[in-house]
Amino acid sequence: MQVTIVGHWGGYPKVDEASSGYLIEHEGFRILLDCGSGVLSKLQRFVQPEMLNGVILSHYHPDHIADIGVLQHARLIRGLLGKEMECLPIYGHSSNKQEFAKLTYKEITKGIAYDPDEVLKLGPFTISFLQTNHPVDCYAMRLEADGYSIVYTADTSFKEELIPFSQKANLLLCECNFYGNQDGRQAGHMTSMDGGKLAHAAQVEQLILTHLPHYGDIQQLKVEAATLFKGSILLAQSGLNLKL
Repeated sequence: MQVTIVGHWGGYPKVDEASSGYLIEHEGFRILLDCGSGVLSKLQRFVQPEMLNGVILSHYHPDHIADIGVLQHARLIRGLLGKEMECLPIYGHSSNKQEFAKLTYKEITKGIAYDPDEVLKLGPFTISFLQTNHPVDCYAMRLEADGYSIVYTADTSFKEELIPFSQKANLLLCECNFYGNQDGRQAGHMTSMDGGKLAHAAQVEQLILTHLPHYGDIQQLKVEAATLFKGSILLAQSGLNLKL
């Protein structure tokens, strides 16, 4: 299994960068987790839009879905230029009917509602969901294939249920929008200390801090998380590639 960070900023992208987007690949099957602002531009450094086999969205805040429309138009134009591709499934929850409806576009993309209480099978992956603590309905995801596992927390404040959900994952993509001396609970976000606590309690192999803040010294996030988790910790950056 292979993970590539496409975008990693919380709220909005920094100059020439992108907000949330993560490319997951296994056995030639490619899934994009979230598709925030700037993701399509950065994605083309790694794969072309017609090469995606599926997209899964955690929730409908703009920093996680802003580039869905441009992804749809990119696939439309690539098709008009002669690229062959099937209709792209975009999986999202259906509790927000207005946003879910936008996932279907002509014969280019098809919105498919996932059931958070059921395991989704997509290509070589099995994907399970956990509702997070966030101002809108949002779901963390655990992707498994051939004995490997990746957990993506999406946007959430710390909740105890994340510990068994993340248990012994090979990789934890953990949101970290606040520093250790802050309290992200009202905003529905975790701190660096929350990330370290979760990684330690869940006994994960590697922690990647993502959905990063736009202020302060972000290297401090890694230092703070390391006071609680003694395993490998990386700060997300566009182009970071990991093979499990």
